[in-house]
Amino acid sequence: MATKERVGTVVSDKMDKTVVVAVENRFPHPIYKKTVSRTTRYKAHDEDNSCRVGDRVRITETRPLSRHKRWAIAEVLSHSAKAETEAAKAEASAARAEAAQEEVSK
Repeated sequence: MATKERVGTVVSDKMDKTVVVAVENRFPHPIYKKTVSRTTRYKAHDEDNSCRVGDRVRITETRPLSRHKRWAIAEVLSHSAKAETEAAKAEASAARAEAAQEEVSK
């Protein structure tokens, strides 16, 4: 049996080594033919805690890792702009704190 794969967006990264990935499925309504989108949320294993909210990721099916977790992050397709700016802000604030620490020690 082939391994299932899905592509989705990370909607929550608050758990340790786990992210929630929303996968959108679009299909035509059987009677009205209008495009309907259904979102399914999967809990996926993220070993390095590298995923942030808004990242586009590919997940693959795996053995049960916990009560609800049966998927693992295969790769991060693209990082969100929001995550990149937050990382830059954190880096800048760390640099400012370090500079302030040096001034106090002088």
